[in-house]
Amino acid sequence: MSIAKLTGQDIGEPEFQGSTVEVPGGCNVVAGGKDIWGKSDQFHYAYTEASGDFEVTVRLESLSSADLYTKAGIMVRESLVADSAHAFFQVFPDNSPRNKNNGGYEFQFREAAGGGSAAIYPDDYTTEPPAFPVQYPHTWLRLQRSGDSLQSFYSADGSEWKPYSIYRTQLSRDVLLGLAVTAHSKTGTAEAAFRDLTVRSI
Repeated sequence: MSIAKLTGQDIGEPEFQGSTVEVPGGCNVVAGGKDIWGKSDQFHYAYTEASGDFEVTVRLESLSSADLYTKAGIMVRESLVADSAHAFFQVFPDNSPRNKNNGGYEFQFREAAGGGSAAIYPDDYTTEPPAFPVQYPHTWLRLQRSGDSLQSFYSADGSEWKPYSIYRTQLSRDVLLGLAVTAHSKTGTAEAAFRDLTVRSI
């Protein structure tokens, strides 16, 4: 699979407008939005259509912090409706302690449209240093889909990969695949610099 031109769109009518600007090997995404969580989302999505099994790899060069829970990462989503089912392998701006998480990575999902959200946290979320730290500009994410399985991986260099989570997905085979950012803020925006983006069929 070769990735088509990414389409940038605000989801859930955030108060502050977002944008997608493509650059060689990736894109810069600006986003408002209250959150990607609960029963409905507000964020900016740079996406394309995808079908079947795939692998996405990307490096976060930077992520500004509009809030402790500003988020950016790889998203698989069934639709552009705010309450759509989705899976989201994401990072935070830093390694500050958060709910059941002592690092910067997290996997979250909404199994069915209109349902609640849940997350997969590190098995060990108390030990320091954390097992899955963000280290900008070397914060790498990889997401693989094989059948009904979505597997996520962490890397600090893009070469050595450590498994983060496995999620049995109920998402349809035809999905929207891309890069999502939410400021998690009512007062401003956040910006993520995505680089070294690759997408391939597996």
